[in-house]
Amino acid sequence: MTKTCDKVWDTCLSIIKDIVEWQHFKTWFEPITPVDLKENVLTIQVPSQFFYEYLEEHYIGLLGKTLKRELGKEARLEYRIMMDSGNQASKPITMDVPAQGYKTYTNNEMDFPLVINNPVKNPFVIPGLKKVQIDSQLNPVYTFDAFIEGDCNRVARRAGKTVAEKPGATSFNPLVIYGGVGLGKTHLAQSIGNEVKRTNPNKVVLYVSSEKFINQFTDHSRNNAINDFIHFYQLIDVLVIDDVQFFSRAEKTQDAFFAIFNHLHQSGKQLILTSDKPPKDLDGVQERLLSRFRWGLSADLQIPDYETRIEILERKMKNDGLEMSREVVKYLAYNISSNVRELEGALISLLAQSSLNKREIDLELAKKVLRNFVKTSSKEITIETIQKMVCDFFNVPYDKLLEKTRKREVVQARQITMYLAKMFTKNSLKTIGEHFGGRDHTTVIHSFQTVKDLMDTDLLYRESVMELQQKIQLAAM
Repeated sequence: MTKTCDKVWDTCLSIIKDIVEWQHFKTWFEPITPVDLKENVLTIQVPSQFFYEYLEEHYIGLLGKTLKRELGKEARLEYRIMMDSGNQASKPITMDVPAQGYKTYTNNEMDFPLVINNPVKNPFVIPGLKKVQIDSQLNPVYTFDAFIEGDCNRVARRAGKTVAEKPGATSFNPLVIYGGVGLGKTHLAQSIGNEVKRTNPNKVVLYVSSEKFINQFTDHSRNNAINDFIHFYQLIDVLVIDDVQFFSRAEKTQDAFFAIFNHLHQSGKQLILTSDKPPKDLDGVQERLLSRFRWGLSADLQIPDYETRIEILERKMKNDGLEMSREVVKYLAYNISSNVRELEGALISLLAQSSLNKREIDLELAKKVLRNFVKTSSKEITIETIQKMVCDFFNVPYDKLLEKTRKREVVQARQITMYLAKMFTKNSLKTIGEHFGGRDHTTVIHSFQTVKDLMDTDLLYRESVMELQQKIQLAAM
């Protein structure tokens, strides 16, 4: 059967997909299009020169081995690079380049004037006042040390650290940090800026909200000084733009930012952007900008898990010199799960109530304060609730809990769930057994005794069961 470029590339992708992390596969391999296959030479089209350079630096070994497996030892790879001139009306220009390891090419010139004939005006300086050095506009309290790492933000935080160590010299350019309200986007973005200022004091770092950026552009446009505005931003070494989703309502501002982005990126400068949604979901933003946002890394911030919320509270208490019982901390962490900002707000409210009423922070006061933050519920704990908690804790699929499998991790989770169901519900042994695939009451008795015996002999096992007990107690509150 004659091989086509599409079939060869599909086979290569099926292999690569099992090796590369899903997010990296989506970012670096899905946008590739196979365009030609001649004499064991596969040509693939990539969206940009930066894309080509990244593949050559990070994945050329994997690409080469995969291609040779499909086409034989004489297999070779070539790239067809889309050279975007910034003019959407004109036909895209392409350049064919053989795969040969990491190599840098000169980018096309952008279609925006870059020559600076006059002194650059600083849009952060009020007209009429003496010009000063560029203020970074960073909040010094936003640091990496104050940003608690957890499963919810690990990729974004570590990418931020990498960027801070080598601004403009990594593949994470731009770095797009996205997530919901109060999850730490601004904190993390400014942490990068503060770290760069600390380790590279000669670099010009600037943080600006998209709203301020739009207002500055509007003012300069009104005064026929758009070039001054663009030239100023092209002097920045590390540019942080917060909430770029608001660019959707400012078409002309996007044109200016396109020129700024191109110049900074081509000059090896670092761009850090935050958004409330991933680039693909940014409605109203020009496609040529969105394609550039996808050049680097898009890292999301998710809602922090229970353990991370506890750590955030404890760090906040330590920094503010507060003392609170572990019981109250766990109660707050369990009940405030929406975002970090709300969690810190609850802690401040609790402190204020304690100070105003001159009373100790205890569980009763915490319950009173949290009525303003969360909806209370008097529902009793059910077997299904306990099953879900245990499955989440041990990362065991719920359906496995009901099957007859004898896998150690599933058996352990099932036994602990039965033990906790007997402790925290009023259900009979027979009813509990029926919730586990129709097992009888003797299985429940055996599980209960097994858990008790293991808790007496295995310290780590005991700690796991005790932690689950605390979570159920908190849920009951």
